[in-house]
Amino acid sequence: MKPCPVCQKPAVEGFKPFCSGRCADVDLHRWFGETYRVPVKEDEDEDGQKESEDEN
Repeated sequence: MKPCPVCQKPAVEGFKPFCSGRCADVDLHRWFGETYRVPVKEDEDEDGQKESEDEN
């Protein structure tokens, strides 16, 4: 079993993949605080221009 991604202690089945509820909460807080981000690529229009939300 992989170690806890927050503190590297052995994971516990009840909190998998974490070792405790505390580490699960730390991880969730990092997502809410935008410490973790999923990279995105902005869509481009047919002519190669980036789309703007302000266009009517």
